[in-house]
Amino acid sequence: MTPPLAERLRPATLDELFGQEHLTGHGSILRTAIENGKIPSMILWGPPGVGKTTIANIIAHTLGVPFFTLSAISSGVKDVREVIEEAKTRERCILFIDEIHRFNKGQQDALLGAVEKGIVTLIGATTENPSFEVNSALLSRCQVYVLKPLSEEQLIQLLHHALQKDDALRSRQIELKETDALINISGGDARVLLNLLELVADSLGDKGVITDQKVVAIAQKRVALYDKKGEQHYDIISAFIKSIRGSDPNAAVYWMARMIEGGEDVKFIARRLVILASEDIGNANPTALVMANACFDAVNKIGYPEANIILSQCATYLAASPKSNAAVVAIGDAMAAVRRFGDLPVPMHIRNAPTKLMKNMDYGKGYQYSHSYDNNFSLQEYLPEKLSGTKFYDPGKNPREEELRKFLRQLWKEKYGY
Repeated sequence: MTPPLAERLRPATLDELFGQEHLTGHGSILRTAIENGKIPSMILWGPPGVGKTTIANIIAHTLGVPFFTLSAISSGVKDVREVIEEAKTRERCILFIDEIHRFNKGQQDALLGAVEKGIVTLIGATTENPSFEVNSALLSRCQVYVLKPLSEEQLIQLLHHALQKDDALRSRQIELKETDALINISGGDARVLLNLLELVADSLGDKGVITDQKVVAIAQKRVALYDKKGEQHYDIISAFIKSIRGSDPNAAVYWMARMIEGGEDVKFIARRLVILASEDIGNANPTALVMANACFDAVNKIGYPEANIILSQCATYLAASPKSNAAVVAIGDAMAAVRRFGDLPVPMHIRNAPTKLMKNMDYGKGYQYSHSYDNNFSLQEYLPEKLSGTKFYDPGKNPREEELRKFLRQLWKEKYGY
């Protein structure tokens, strides 16, 4: 099978690399380290498609050392340990981990000893700020190099380079008339840019002109279905959330699978489940929030691929739970009241009175300690006078919250209209 254009044109030397002159140009810090054969463990931080994987490959090729590669999306602690054991039998090895920010703490900790002892030279690639996503112990053992987005001029140069240098493209009569659509749709990602160029060129056959209109037409049919910065990204998240809200576990796991296959951050998915547990379920099933929070903690410890199972369990449980948005409505109405009426005074009897002066000013005077009364309840005012009797929380129409409504009605009688 013929590899895609981006792979066929992957630079083999630093001189062939587009962009990143601040790191790889003559006299630059990283190039000097490579030429001296003394590279540190490092984190390459930058947007997608700017050369992180390419630089790792060039380093390994230039130094002529064994090169192991793992993807944090599909690899676990077991895979890391297997590579480290293999590296112990070699003299000098490079371990490249793509999307290292997706490794959880346990997976990152598994690397520490091998990096510290020099068993492997680690090269991690990440699109996220390593200060937040890579644990401090591992980060302190690595040099962080920041890769810059490719400029529009560099991207255009790359397109012309592809048409001139790739054997499959230069044998055809392909004219590159317009480039705006190619650059805009690729979002500055050189890999996406080249593969989109190939899709469009293939649609033209042996002869044709590449225009913005042609690129858009082809892209709508063929470009990736899950772009983390594009419209599809937000559409699929929306479908996922609405499927759970609509109590359809089947649709929920399908849209979640689309996110996982698209490389979505496990914490992003888990975070949405925690929010949804309160936003769309709330007191209709209080266990939902407990479950979602446990899911968030668990996937941080486990990571992909096993985190898929935990996410699936949580998503299907939330989808199959009774629904209520009463908590959302309550806080929304309360905040609207705050904005409308401003800083209303706290009733004197429920003010804090830590000093004698405050007590002399009647702070806390008349407060009835609830636990001193029958049913641990005393009928007294807790809202500012201007909002007395205002109902913000209206329990949802589900078995659990109907019980809460009945309980509140018994306590407050007609005050809040429960």
